[in-house]
Amino acid sequence: MANNTADHPPGNSVADGNQEGDFGITVMDLRELMELRSGEAVTKIADSYGDVQGVCRRLKTSPIEGLSGNPVDLEKRHAAFGKNFIPPKKPKSFLALVWEALQDVTLIILEIAAVISLGLSFYHPPGGDSELCGETASGVEDEGEAQAGWIEGAAILFSVAIVVLVTAFNDWSKEKQFRGLQNRIEQEQKFTVIRKGQVIQIPVSELVTGDIAQIKYGDLLPADGILIQGNDLKIDESSLTGESDQVRKSLEKDPMLLSGTHVMEGSGRMVVSAVGLNSQTGIIFTLLGAGDSDEEKKIKKAKTQDGIALEIQPLKSDEAVESEEKEPEVEVKRVKKVQVNKKEKSVLQGKLTKLAVQIGKAGLIMSAVTVIILILYFVIDTFGVQGRPWLKECTPIYIQYFVKFFIIGVTVLVVAVPEGLPLAVTISLAYSVKKMMKDNNLVRHLDACETMGNATTICSDKTGTLTMNRMTVVQAYLGDTHYKKVPEPDVIKPFTLEIMVNSIAINSAYTTKILSPEKEGGLPRHVGNKTECSLLGFVLELKRDYQPIRDEIPEESLYKVYTFNSSRKSMSTVLKNTDGSGFRMYSKGASEIVLRKCSHILNTNGEPRIFKPKDRDEMVKNVIEPMACDGLRTICVAYRDFPAEAGEPDWDNEGDILDELTCICVVGIEDPVRHEVPNAILKCQKAGITVRMVTGDNINTARAIATKCGILLPGEDFLCLEGKEFNQLIRNDQGEVEQERLDKVWPKLRVLARSSPTDKHTLVKGIMDSTVLETRQVVAVTGDGTNDGPALKKADVGFAMGIAGTDVAKEASDIILTDDNFTSIVKAVMWGRNVYDSISKFLQFQLTVNVVAVIVAFTGACITQDSPLKAVQMLWVNLIMDTLASLALATEPPTESLLLRKPYGRNKPLISRTMMKNILGHAVYQLTIIFTLLFAGENFFNIDSGRNAPLHSPPSEHYTIVFNVFVMMQLFNEINARKIHGERNVFEAIYRNPIFCSVVMGTFILQIVIVQFGGKPFSCTALSIDQWLWCVFIGVGELLWGQLITAIPTHHLKFLKEAGHGTHKEDVPENEMNEGDDEIDHAEMELRRGQVLWFRGLNRIQTQIKVVNAFRSSLYPGLENPESRNSIHNFMAHPEFVPLSEEEAQIPEREESSSDEVDMEIQPIPSSSTGGGKAPDVSHETSC
Repeated sequence: MANNTADHPPGNSVADGNQEGDFGITVMDLRELMELRSGEAVTKIADSYGDVQGVCRRLKTSPIEGLSGNPVDLEKRHAAFGKNFIPPKKPKSFLALVWEALQDVTLIILEIAAVISLGLSFYHPPGGDSELCGETASGVEDEGEAQAGWIEGAAILFSVAIVVLVTAFNDWSKEKQFRGLQNRIEQEQKFTVIRKGQVIQIPVSELVTGDIAQIKYGDLLPADGILIQGNDLKIDESSLTGESDQVRKSLEKDPMLLSGTHVMEGSGRMVVSAVGLNSQTGIIFTLLGAGDSDEEKKIKKAKTQDGIALEIQPLKSDEAVESEEKEPEVEVKRVKKVQVNKKEKSVLQGKLTKLAVQIGKAGLIMSAVTVIILILYFVIDTFGVQGRPWLKECTPIYIQYFVKFFIIGVTVLVVAVPEGLPLAVTISLAYSVKKMMKDNNLVRHLDACETMGNATTICSDKTGTLTMNRMTVVQAYLGDTHYKKVPEPDVIKPFTLEIMVNSIAINSAYTTKILSPEKEGGLPRHVGNKTECSLLGFVLELKRDYQPIRDEIPEESLYKVYTFNSSRKSMSTVLKNTDGSGFRMYSKGASEIVLRKCSHILNTNGEPRIFKPKDRDEMVKNVIEPMACDGLRTICVAYRDFPAEAGEPDWDNEGDILDELTCICVVGIEDPVRHEVPNAILKCQKAGITVRMVTGDNINTARAIATKCGILLPGEDFLCLEGKEFNQLIRNDQGEVEQERLDKVWPKLRVLARSSPTDKHTLVKGIMDSTVLETRQVVAVTGDGTNDGPALKKADVGFAMGIAGTDVAKEASDIILTDDNFTSIVKAVMWGRNVYDSISKFLQFQLTVNVVAVIVAFTGACITQDSPLKAVQMLWVNLIMDTLASLALATEPPTESLLLRKPYGRNKPLISRTMMKNILGHAVYQLTIIFTLLFAGENFFNIDSGRNAPLHSPPSEHYTIVFNVFVMMQLFNEINARKIHGERNVFEAIYRNPIFCSVVMGTFILQIVIVQFGGKPFSCTALSIDQWLWCVFIGVGELLWGQLITAIPTHHLKFLKEAGHGTHKEDVPENEMNEGDDEIDHAEMELRRGQVLWFRGLNRIQTQIKVVNAFRSSLYPGLENPESRNSIHNFMAHPEFVPLSEEEAQIPEREESSSDEVDMEIQPIPSSSTGGGKAPDVSHETSC
C-alpha cells in the first residue's frame, strides 16, 4: 500500500508546552537513528520505540495536531536539540582584507622603491656633494629644501596606504552587502508545518525537533525527519549519496528523510528528528567547514577516529556501501573537485579580463622602455658626453637617480593599468542589484545581471508568467451538454453532481484550499495548486462545499494515491468503500490523455454509456478544440469502481488500473493574460529580443495565448510545435539530437506546447550551441518546476518564479522573480544593458586618462629625463579619478531608450568604433595642450621653466600648471563620457544622478586643496587666480572639442579598430576546447600563463571578481557560487554536489511543472497540426 499512515491513538492532543522533565529521547539517539537506512532503520524504530508514533510520543508531539507553538516549549526544544541554523563562517576581518590588498604586485614594487628612496635620502656620504657627482640641486635651493628628499618616498608610501585602505574598505562593504542579500534570500525560505492543528508556513530557521512538517513535490527538505504518512513519495538523495536513482519512501521499507534532499514525486508528513548541525547536512557541513585548510586533515583523521568516522557514514547508502577506509578518500576527492568546478565566466568578465591583459602587456612594455631609456640617457650623458668617472662616494647619488627612474617607470605602469575597472564593475553591479530588488528581481548570481543585457532570446513559461495564474472554470461539458458558462446546480443530475464534487474534493492535494479574501470585497485567496483551486472554485460555484467531504474522509484514510508526474500525466486517488463493496478510484488529468482511458461517459440522466474511440474523436473536435481555441486549458474528471468480487487489484500495475474509466465531465479553465504583458513583449521585440513560449499546455490553448500576448504577430512566418513533433524534427534515427536539424527549427519556433523539461533543456542548449546566426545567442529561461532545474542551470540566465517556483528551481536559478511577472524580466534586461553601458562609459573615460598619462610620462621622461606628472600626482589621478569616476559613471540610472537598440551580443567589442573615436579624439586634444604647455608654457604664462630640474629641486609653477590642466581636462571629459553612442547632449538628465554631480564637485574641490596646499609631497606650488581661470578654461574646451568629435561621422573612420572582443571559439587551439567550457575562459588562461604577473590589475581584478561574484562560498574560498552556505536549506542544493554533465542523457523526465504550469498537461491531440504557417490576423486561429 503506497499510502502509508502511522497509526495514532484517537485522542492524541496537542503537545503541552509546559510539560516538565526531559524528552524521552536524546540528540545522540536521534542522530544514531538517522544514520540508519531502509530495513535497518525500520527494525531499529520497531525495536526501540515500537513505531513512528512511539518516536512522536517521546518527542512530545502529536502526528495530527503538531506542536502547540508555545514559546516555552519551543525554547526547551532549542536547548535540547539545537536550532535549525548553521553558524556562518566568520567574514574576513578588515585587516585581512588590507593584507590581501597589499599583495598587489605593483604596490609591492612601489613600496620597495619608496623605501629605497627614503633610505637613500637620509644617507649623505662624505664628499657626496662634490661637483664631480653632477648637479644634485640648483644653487637657488636653500639648505632645508635639500633635506626634503625623503618627502617623495613618504608621499608614495602614504598614497599606497590610501589605495590599500580604499580597496579593503570597498571589499569589506561589498562583503557586508552581499551577506545582507544572502540573509534576505534565506529569510524568504519557508516551510509548511502543522501547529495547533493549523497548517502554517514558518521560516526554515524556526523549525524545531518534533515539528510535524508537510512535504510535497518540489520541496528541498530543510531538516531530517521520519515519515508519518506518505503518498507515492520519491526522493532524490543524490546530493548526499551521489546516486542518481530516486528512492521510494514508505513506512514499511524506508521512512528516513534527510535534509538537503529533493522531493521529486508525491507528498506526505514527517516528524522533524534533527535540525541544524545535528542533521545529515549539518554533520557534513561541520566536516567540510571545519576550516579551509583543515578539511582534508579532518577527513583523513576519520580513518583513525571513530567519532568522525561515524559522522562520515551518512554519505553511504545501502546500495553502495564502501569500506570505511575508502570513504574518507572519496570525500577528499569531492572536496577537491568542488574547488575546481568553476561556473562559466560571464560575457562582460571575459571581455574585461581580456582587455585588462592586453592593456597590462602594453603598460608593462611602455614602463620597461621608459626605465631603459632614462637609465641609458643618464649613463651616456653622465659618463659618455660629460666624461665623468664613477666615484665611489657618488654611488648613493647615482643609485638615487636610478631609483627615481624606476619609480617613474612603475608610475607609468600604475597609470597604464585601469585597475578602476573591476571597481567600476563591482559598483555598477552592486548598485544595479540593489535597485533591481525594487523591480521584483532578486539577483542570486551577480554576473547574471549584466548577462541579461545581452539576452537575445527569452524562453518563457506561460502559466503565471504571461498569465495571471488565477485559474477559473468558465466552460464545462457535463451530461452530453457543452455549457459555455458554469451551469446552475439544478440542471445537473444529482448522481453526476455528487460524484463530481466528491471526485474534485478528494482527488486533489488536501493542502490546496480556497480561503476567504483578506480584504472585504476582494477575490478569494487561492492556496496551493492553482489548477486544483479552479476545480474547487467550480464546486463552490455549484453551491456545494468540499471541506465537509474532506473532513469525513481525512487524508490518512486514502487507500492509495497516484500523484501527478510527467510519465503519468494525471492524478488518481483510491478509496476503500466503507460498506465492503470494493474500491472506488477518482482520476483527473489533461482531457486528451484521460479521455483515451475512458470506456464510458455519464449521459444526460447521469448513467454511464459506452464511449468509443469515434465518440472521443468527435468530442475532441466539437468540445476540446473549441475550448482550447478560446485559450482555455481542458481538464477531464473521471472515476472507476473495482468490485469486491474481483478481489484486490494489483495497485502497482498502473496500466491496468488507470483504464476502463468513466468520464464525469470535461471543464475549460481560463487563465487570463496579464494586462501588462503584451506591452512588455512589444518592448522586447523592439529591443531585438525574441520571446518564445515553452509550455506544457495544449497547442491550441498555447497558440491562442501567444497571439493575445503578441508573441505571434499577424503576417509573421512562425512555427508552433508540440513536444513530440519537435523531437521528431530534431532527432536522428538513433534518437540523438542533431544540431543541424535543430538549427532548421529554432529560428522560426515561437511556441513549444506539450513540452517536457527535457524538451526545454534541449531547446535552450540547442539555441546556445547554434552557430547559424552571426553571434552566439544569449538565452534567458523562466522555470518554476523541480525539473526545470537543468534548463535553468544551462541557460545564460535562469529566472525562477518566487511565488509558484519550487525550492529546487530557485536553487538552480540566477534571478528570482518575486512577483512571477514577465514585465520584471524586461526590467532586468534594462538594468543589464545599463550595467554594460556604465562599464563602457567608464572605459571610455578611463582609457583617455590612461593613454594621455602614459604618453606624457613616457615622452616627458625621454625628452626631459623627468616625468612631467610626478609619481604622487599620478597616484592621485589614478586613485581618485579611478575610484570616484567609477562611482560617478557606474551609478547612472537606466532609461527606456536602452530598449530601443539591439543586444550587443557575445562577441561585440566593449570599445566600439564611436568610443575609440572619442578616446583618440580627446587624447589628441589633451596631448596637444599638455605638450604645448610643457615645452612653451613658461613663455605663455611668463614663469620659470620646470624642465631639466635637478634632483630634490622644489616644485615649479610650470609643472603645477601642467598637472592642474591635466586634471581639469579629465574632469570635464568625465561629463563627455556620459554618452557613448555619439549623442550630442552630454548634460541630458544629469540631475537624475546626484552621485555624479557630487563626485565632479568633490574632485574639483579636492584638486584646489591639493594644488594650493599640497606643497612638496604633491610636487605642487600655489597658483594665482589668473592661472586657475586659464586651467578651467582649457578644461571647458574639452566639452566644445567633444561636440566637434561627435560631428565627425564614425563610418568614415574605417582605420579605427574596436577593442575588448569576446573570444571566438575558432581562436582557441583545439586541445584547449573542452565540452562545457565557456569560450571566454581562455582569456583567463592567458592570465595564468604568467606572462603578466607584473601588472597592477592582476591581483586587483582577481580580488574584485571574487567580490563581483558575491563572495563565493563561505566554505571554500575558491568556489564560484555566490550563495553562502550558511543555511542548511540551501547547502546541499548546490550544483557542485550534484555532478550533472551537460550531455548527460538522463535529464530527469518528470514534468517541468510547477504544479501550475503543467499540471495534468499531456501529449499531443492526435489531430492537431504543427501550427506552422502565417499567424492569424485575429486572435483566434482559423483552424479553430
